[in-house]
This record gives sequence, structure tokens and C-alpha cells, in this order.
Amino acid sequence: MYRIPSFDSPIAFIVGTFAIFAVVIGRYLLIAGGFYTYFYIWRKDYWTKRKLGARGYTPRQFRRELYYSLITAGLFAITGSLMVLAWQHGYTKIYLDMAEYGYWYLPVSLVLYLLIHETYYYWLHRWMHRPAVFKVVHKVHHLSTITSPWTAFSFHPIEGLMQAVILPAMLFVIPIHPYTLLIQLTIMTITSVINHLDVEIYPAHTHKHWFGRWWIGATHHSLHHKQFRYNYGLYFTFWDKWKKTESPSYENLFEEKTRPEA
Repeated sequence: MYRIPSFDSPIAFIVGTFAIFAVVIGRYLLIAGGFYTYFYIWRKDYWTKRKLGARGYTPRQFRRELYYSLITAGLFAITGSLMVLAWQHGYTKIYLDMAEYGYWYLPVSLVLYLLIHETYYYWLHRWMHRPAVFKVVHKVHHLSTITSPWTAFSFHPIEGLMQAVILPAMLFVIPIHPYTLLIQLTIMTITSVINHLDVEIYPAHTHKHWFGRWWIGATHHSLHHKQFRYNYGLYFTFWDKWKKTESPSYENLFEEKTRPEA
């Protein structure tokens, strides 16, 4: 796993970037495609009641989202290659021996990365909703008023770049093992796909559960795409709750979509 060729030469850097791009876009296609196939094709009728948007998903929207997702994956790949290069020269806090900080630190570092990423994204997201910024940076993502699994990576290149820098920045400061980093990136992709699924998949009463009330799902994020001024979080609801930016429609809509059939 760790015998990665040196990225020092331009050719090696380019080849490495393409390899990372293949991993990023492959993970996106696999996860988004899997969710789309299951919820929109195989079990579409079963999940109809839990569908949040009234309109269907069009081929035009798919082409647009795939186009911007490819750009986002490219930006993620470039920043990933730069981080590999920095790691190979000893500039990052990536470590290879799991016991170096103790096995207890593995889950602690994962939670720490999630919380910092959440904080960065929440405030970045609120800033991107300022009218002047929104028109240039964030409007592309909100073209998907009815979201889908493919919306997860559909960003304007400027937004994609701002999304891409936070995790690499943390690598210079907070020690993390590659396996933990891989889990973090996988959680990021899966939760983003679920949040944009436009089908509420979590069980009834999740929004009142001791953990579920802090966890974002499709209902929570779909309201952001419809109302624009609420629900800015990425993984968790705590910033929205603290700063009173959680939609007042959230609980009623979640209960409506998860109510058992009579």
C-alpha cells in the first residue's frame, strides 16, 4: 500500500494524478451509481412515498452534474497528488505505524477530521450564499433544485477548489493514518450522495434519536436546495441548531415522509 513511486518528476506527477483521478471518479461513480440504480430503478416504486421532490430526474440534469463532477474529481486529484508529494518529502503529519499514536487515536483522529471539516464547510457554505458570491461560485450546485445522487460532486470549479483544500490543509497539522484518511474520504462521498439522494432512507424517529438528531440526511439537505437559507451543514446538524439556521419545516417533513403506511 505504501510503496508509492516518487512524484518528483513531472511525468510521475501527471501519471499519479491520473491514477488518483481514476480512484476519485471511480468511487463517485460506484457509490452514486449504486444508490441511483437501487433507489431510482430497481426499487423505485417501493421508495416513491419517501421521494422528496415532485419533479423527475432529467437526462439534461445528469449530463450537467456529470460534467461538473468530472471537474471536481480532477481538482481533488491534483490536490491529492500535491499531498502525496508533500508526504514523500516529510511535510505532512501522515504516519504509517498504527501504534505510533496509539490505536485509540485512530477513531479520535477520524472524529476530529469530521468535526473540523464540518465547521469549515458550514461557514464556507454560509459565505457562498451571499448574493454576490452565490452568483459566481455556488449557483452551479443550486441549479439542481431537485437533487439526485449525481449532485454530490456537482460544483463550480472555484467551489470545487475551496472544497478540495481543507482536508489537505489538515494533513499538515493533525496526524492521521492513511486508513483513517481513506475512511474519512469514503464517509464524505457516501454521506454527500445520501444527502442529495432526494429520497429519505433513514427510519422514522431518526430525527429525535440521540445520535440521529445530529446527523444530516436527504430531508434535511433537500430543504436547503429548496429554501436556500437553511440547513448549511455537511455531516452534522449542530452548527445549524446552534446558529438557528435549521429549517423550521424539517421535523414535519421528515415525519411526513417516514410515516408508516396506514
